[in-house]
Amino acid sequence: MTRGNQRELARQKNAKKQTDSSKGKRNEDGLSAAARKQRDAEIMQQKQKKANEKPEPKGK
Repeated sequence: MTRGNQRELARQKNAKKQTDSSKGKRNEDGLSAAARKQRDAEIMQQKQKKANEKPEPKGK
């Protein structure tokens, strides 16, 4: 076999390239940082409101 480990190195390089390209991506929703922050704040407020409405479990 004349290729040695060239094929394996190419596989590793491609796998690293694929993970690096997807690592920095978030939702590509086209929102600016301020708009994303506002949207996330509204979502968290809704979650908090929903959590506060739940009856507390009766325990010890």
